[in-house]
Amino acid sequence: MREGIADRFVITRASNSRTTVISLGAVATELPAGISDAETAENVRNFYSQVAVPADSFARVVAFAMSQPDDVDINEILYRPTKQEV
Repeated sequence: MREGIADRFVITRASNSRTTVISLGAVATELPAGISDAETAENVRNFYSQVAVPADSFARVVAFAMSQPDDVDINEILYRPTKQEV
C-alpha cells in the first residue's frame, strides 16, 4: 500500500501482523511527469536530476524489510539519497 505522494510506503505482512513504514526521499520515478503545475514540475525535475537515486535501490530496501524472519519486525525506515538533506 502506498500513501501520500512519494513520501511514505507501507508494507503489511500477514505473518505475525508485521508492518514496515518506509519514509521516502527522492527516488527516480515517474512522479515529476505527473505534476500538472508547470513551475512545480520543473522544480521537482531539477531537484530529482541532482539528488534522486535509482528505483532499484529502493527495491532493495523493500526486499530487505520483507525478507526478515518471522521473529524480526522492521518498524520504520527513513530512506533517502545521501545528497538529500533530512
